[in-house]
Amino acid sequence: MKLNVKKGDNVVVLAGKDAKKTGEILEIDRENARVTVAGVNIQAHHKKPRSKDDKGGILKTEGAISVSNVMVVCPACKKATRVAHGVVEGKKVRVCKKCGASLDVKAVKAAKPAAKKVEKKAEAVEKVEAPKPEKKATTKTATKTTAKTTKTAAKTEKTEKTTKTSADKPATKKTASSSKKA
Repeated sequence: MKLNVKKGDNVVVLAGKDAKKTGEILEIDRENARVTVAGVNIQAHHKKPRSKDDKGGILKTEGAISVSNVMVVCPACKKATRVAHGVVEGKKVRVCKKCGASLDVKAVKAAKPAAKKVEKKAEAVEKVEAPKPEKKATTKTATKTTAKTTKTAAKTEKTEKTTKTSADKPATKKTASSSKKA
């Protein structure tokens, strides 16, 4: 039977006593369309000791649930999603219906290095063309800013000179008037 889930997929349980729980698929029974999910449908089995060294007790294990009661969780958008099928670089892969990201990890890892090479080539082309206009723009702005700073420096010098001379004159007048009174 064809199933849209694989061993190792993260799934969310839709129905039953463990509804809304998430876990990883441990086993798949394709004939009966059932899956075993980690931490879901825990069943207790009583074990009788068979020998002197063997211990008995209650063992808890995961039971199988129907495939129709689980939905794959997309690793990209972290939401439960239905599974679509698409082709990436000549390989048929499972795709998230909500965000379009690939659900097959191995296919994604193989596709990423090829995509990075294409991005690096595009960046190299941009780097070759981009610096020329930037240098011209920075020199213009630098000359404008230096011209502005020299103008402001000249203005501040003029204002300092005028304040010094005006400050000196009243001080001399006061001392002269005070000496006349004495």
